[in-house]
Amino acid sequence: MLEPFIRTGVIIVVVILLTRIQGLRSFSKMSIFDFAMTIATGSLVATAIVDQSLDLTIAIAAIAAIFLFQGAIALLRVKYSNFQGAVDNTPLLLMAGQNICTDNLRKARVTEADLFAKLREANVWDTRHVIAVVLETTGDVSVLHDPDPVRLSQSDVLGGLRGVEGAD
Repeated sequence: MLEPFIRTGVIIVVVILLTRIQGLRSFSKMSIFDFAMTIATGSLVATAIVDQSLDLTIAIAAIAAIFLFQGAIALLRVKYSNFQGAVDNTPLLLMAGQNICTDNLRKARVTEADLFAKLREANVWDTRHVIAVVLETTGDVSVLHDPDPVRLSQSDVLGGLRGVEGAD
């Protein structure tokens, strides 16, 4: 009964050390790769704690490998924009002002009901206040709204979005 406690302590210390070395980016959701890395690490941590037949050093090596791989991918993404395009998704515009981008909703497999739920979560009471709704690279939905909305073409945070063409 004591072994799961020891394994948990060891694995948690290893993850904390690796996170301190790699940085907080280790568990961010800035890209789909980061998200996958977080899931893989969580799965390995759980397996290492529960599966006593798994050698703890192998579990530690596997977790370290994920951190190293994520660090290498992050460096390549920064250094080579083509690599970033191959690894990352591109954010997708779902709503421009009051205009729902139905083609983009279909591409993203998002329903209007999903879209309106996200508007409600963002405390949008009137679609006239919506500047944009964006499906981010991580699958999160960002809702930009303001009582005095600006035109999409005036926003500098919407650069690099798919589906902006003719949306303004």
